[in-house]
Amino acid sequence: MKFVDEAFIDVAAGDGGDGCAAFRHEKYKEFGGPSGGDGGRGGHVFVVADSNLNTLIDFRYTRRHEARRGQNGMGSDRFGAAGADVTIRVPVGTVVTDVETGAVRAELLTSGERVLLAKGGDGGLGNLRFKSSINRAPRQRTLGTAGERFQLKLELKVLADVGLLGFPNAGKSTFITAVTNARPKVADYPFTTLHPNLGVVRDGVNHGFVIADIPGLIEGASEGAGLGHQFLRHLQRTRLLLHIVDAVPLTDDVDPVKQVRALASELKKYDASLYAKPRWLVLNKLDLLEPAEREKRRREIVRRLRWKRPVYTISALTHEGCQPLVSAIAAYLRANQPNALPSEDERDPRALPID
Repeated sequence: MKFVDEAFIDVAAGDGGDGCAAFRHEKYKEFGGPSGGDGGRGGHVFVVADSNLNTLIDFRYTRRHEARRGQNGMGSDRFGAAGADVTIRVPVGTVVTDVETGAVRAELLTSGERVLLAKGGDGGLGNLRFKSSINRAPRQRTLGTAGERFQLKLELKVLADVGLLGFPNAGKSTFITAVTNARPKVADYPFTTLHPNLGVVRDGVNHGFVIADIPGLIEGASEGAGLGHQFLRHLQRTRLLLHIVDAVPLTDDVDPVKQVRALASELKKYDASLYAKPRWLVLNKLDLLEPAEREKRRREIVRRLRWKRPVYTISALTHEGCQPLVSAIAAYLRANQPNALPSEDERDPRALPID
């Protein structure tokens, strides 16, 4: 299935039904009085996070989502039925934004989370509601109100604990293949990875963490070079970034240090908060160097970068150094647990069911 992480949709809640103005016409009831019922409310539009979905491709072909209108009120004290609600199912991690205002309408982070997107219109009042001791035959009624309508942007941001950064062919896909059961495409040409891949690393029986691999960035991505910045959104929810570097480039005109600086610059241009995330340097492909040369290469790169954060040397192809890195990641994530989820009383009221 094609991976789609962005879509635009139109949602329209149902209008409320109109109230009815009617009078009883029954045998032996000469002055039957008013009997017009209320109109039914319009249907709501909800969005629900579904863990069985992993792409927004369905919304490329189904853009309009409209709830049913409420039924009009009727005579003989009959009220109109409420319009049927519409439920839109999206992958976990989807952000729903109002196109006109830019406000975030929903951010669905847990499976089964349900949020109201558009509220249905209220039903109008029938003349039965206006009956009083001084107005025995009211002819007033009210019309139903219009349902809410919005143009919305759906943006999928995958949920992962660790994100992989690097230039094309740095070995990101090989690394995620080495430490997880994910099997992304691996080849000896640039931009083999065309969409994000997720892999789960098991750390014991009941513990583990998720790694996200995104397509490689190149210098000038902010101007649209390569695949641009379009997949960096998938790293915004991660707690740790691994900057994977090809420490043994095949050509002399490729400098790993310049690549690290260029990618850091692109990261900062895209999102300052993403640039500020904890980022570890991972020097890959050291199996291509003699053992005596590996430490020398590591020291040279660290010295030129003036790198003060953790540095690891690995060979994703031979799995050398991968296990110590995985253990260090697991220890870091356990020591830096995310904040607890809000209680039900603290949740956004839009996430609660609407009667």
